[in-house]
Amino acid sequence: MRYAGLNAVQTYIYWKGHESQDGIYDFDGNLDIEAYFAEASKVGLYVILRLGPYIDAEVDMGGLPFWILSNNPEAKLRTADPSFMKFVDRWFAVLLPKVKKHLVNNGGNILMVQVENEYGSYPACDYEYTSTLRDLVLRHLGADTVLFTTDGNADGYLKCGKIPGAYATVDFGAGSDVKSAFRALRHFEPKGPLVNSEYYTGWLDFWGERHSKADGKLVADSLYQILALNASVNLYVFHGGTSFGFMSGGLDNPYRPCPTSYDYDAPISEAGDLSTKYYLIKDVIEKYFIASKLPAPTNTTKKAYGKVQISPVIKLMDIIRSSKSLVFRPQEVLSKKPLTFEQLRQDGGYVVYCTKLKTNFKDPSVLKVGGVGDRGYIYHNQVLTGRLDNSQKLYQIGLHGKKGDDLCILVENQGRVSYGMSINQKKGILGNVTLGNSILEDWIMYPLPFNNTMKLFEAVKLIKKDSKDRYGRNVNTGLFIGSFTVPQGEDPADTFLDMTGWNKGIAFINERNLGRYWPVQGPQITLFIPSVFLNPFPGLNRIVLFEQEQAPCRSRSDCFIRLVDEHLIDTSVPE
Repeated sequence: MRYAGLNAVQTYIYWKGHESQDGIYDFDGNLDIEAYFAEASKVGLYVILRLGPYIDAEVDMGGLPFWILSNNPEAKLRTADPSFMKFVDRWFAVLLPKVKKHLVNNGGNILMVQVENEYGSYPACDYEYTSTLRDLVLRHLGADTVLFTTDGNADGYLKCGKIPGAYATVDFGAGSDVKSAFRALRHFEPKGPLVNSEYYTGWLDFWGERHSKADGKLVADSLYQILALNASVNLYVFHGGTSFGFMSGGLDNPYRPCPTSYDYDAPISEAGDLSTKYYLIKDVIEKYFIASKLPAPTNTTKKAYGKVQISPVIKLMDIIRSSKSLVFRPQEVLSKKPLTFEQLRQDGGYVVYCTKLKTNFKDPSVLKVGGVGDRGYIYHNQVLTGRLDNSQKLYQIGLHGKKGDDLCILVENQGRVSYGMSINQKKGILGNVTLGNSILEDWIMYPLPFNNTMKLFEAVKLIKKDSKDRYGRNVNTGLFIGSFTVPQGEDPADTFLDMTGWNKGIAFINERNLGRYWPVQGPQITLFIPSVFLNPFPGLNRIVLFEQEQAPCRSRSDCFIRLVDEHLIDTSVPE
């Protein structure tokens, strides 16, 4: 970024990442924000900090922790509702002292701080909330802290998004009439700089839809026009990165989940490579600012480690029955009616809901689920019988049930809504389950959160050792494992996990959750594996897959993945 001529980096604070469980905080490793500020300072970049608490960014629930809804399902998010604000207050009391020491006023490199995010697009329009947030931030950081807001470039957005005492900025993308786009800002800020704090260099993706792209020349041309007005601009995004684990969110009406990649067609690719768009932008910046004298950065080496044999460990429906699975999953929960993920205090992953039929039913009867978030798989006597899907509003199938039959439904959370009024979206089974005219009751729920990856890998090794390959061929769903080594004498390199031939699930490497794969839906086929996730020779690199639909393992020779040197995120999608 510094080589391109930028002088500041804008970044979000991801509340959910730092407090994934109520009252338990994490600022280590990739969540060490103070190390991030120091790294930016080291290369000569100021920091513009977007505190939240809501950030959007296409992440699950817009960055808000799911457990707020576990404590109060009716909490009015992003308002002055005390059941929401008490957690914001507590979180800021932990976060803001870490931020304060890095402010420019205190000798650091944080120039300014955003309060909330695009609040003018949120229908609640609660001025008490935004004023309370402003006062909370100033109380912790000091009255001389420069605050700002970000909203769409229209009066209607700024009306609810503008906070007295915080400088209003707008956002718009390439191809806009730049002078007109800043007009609304001047209605609310008659004096002061023109600022586009989200100038879009690309756009977000959704599973099953074509990869979004933005023409590099158009992006560069509009940037030139912005700088010609002596306006300040933040390129959103300059580097998007990866929504590892269950970080990615989605949009609503209809529900559209985002893929694991957050490449965004940004100037710097997901894997850190400099694109043609990067150099077009750099050329524009150098027309207004002195060119960087830093050495030119180079793209990282990508390695194709080739074919990795994968073998089945345990079938899906055996996971919930294996005592060794308890190493990584909590004990089952009993309830008369199905509970949501939030009621189970589970963030992402899966829950298996099981009951036993108490009478005979007509052949066939309609099995209807009163809402599912987001994808459901119906197992009748351990046989996959049908699928449910929130995106398609598909909540029922025909089924012939008899007294004593086992009925289980695996539900996958594909990511909570990240934008709009539906950020309070619940996951799991969301209402009664009926078969014919009967409400099915007395459920046993088996949470499979897959959040403690260390315990998951321990369980896989235990089960694998015990199974002695007793599963053989034709395993469709469940846990699979494979391993490879980096060649002797070579340092680990970035690579991509090619999931061609597999259907849908999640992938792990060396106890890290790489995220969701869904190659049959596209446009993303490969998952990015940074070199730092790999063990050098002679250490093993273990890959674990949870395939929830259909593994390509008709024989041993069919059961494999590939590690390739090209990222496939712009492939064809279903009609």
